[in-house]
Amino acid sequence: MSKLTGKVAVVTGASKGIGAAIAKALAAEGASVVVNYASSQAGADAVVATITQAGGKAVAVRGDVSQATDAQGIIDAAIETYGRLDVLVNNSGVYEFAPIEGITEAHFHKQFNVNVLGLLLTTQAAAKHLGEGASVINIGSVVSRVTPAASAVYTGTKGAVDAITGVLARELGPRKIRVNSINPGMVETEGATSAGFIGSDMETALVTQTPLGRVGQPEDIAKVAVFLASDDAGWLTGEQLLAGGGLR
Repeated sequence: MSKLTGKVAVVTGASKGIGAAIAKALAAEGASVVVNYASSQAGADAVVATITQAGGKAVAVRGDVSQATDAQGIIDAAIETYGRLDVLVNNSGVYEFAPIEGITEAHFHKQFNVNVLGLLLTTQAAAKHLGEGASVINIGSVVSRVTPAASAVYTGTKGAVDAITGVLARELGPRKIRVNSINPGMVETEGATSAGFIGSDMETALVTQTPLGRVGQPEDIAKVAVFLASDDAGWLTGEQLLAGGGLR
């Protein structure tokens, strides 16, 4: 029997990149998956098609996690479609670097609304359905440790994710719900490529600082998510798992 047979998972921001890899990996281990997307229906449909063609179960559900009604709708779709919820992966995120002189209210709210408020709203909606043994997995970042220049707002959001993970682990622990975060280093995704990070001097510098000598792949992070979602991680909560090849 696969590790997640009979479980239902919601993965936010799962139309591409890390979220898509996590959705596919959870499904490969037997979970029925809600593939959330905010704008790329084509990407989400492609993820669902890959899962179903491999014999898994998945549906695509649109929703902006930074809006309470949408966040509730994503969770409602899981319950209506599959009847339960066991795993929530808070993967939706945006990033935009700027030096202190370039920070604006719009720059701040764009990132905090999705990366922090969205995580809280989706977890709030999910919590009433999560039972004993459930797992909440937040996607943080090693930036909260390495604090790169010109990333004050983005790094601030991921520092908040670290703190919230600890708080929710204590808050939901009495209900035997686990809350952990995965904090990746640079990962080769569509977003990182389009932002110019892949192939840049920044990538070169980070690889130099990374003991394993490369940037990550989405599948590297997905494997950690499967572990945290499964009973293999039953004694872990409130943890920040750095998944950056040793970068810290």
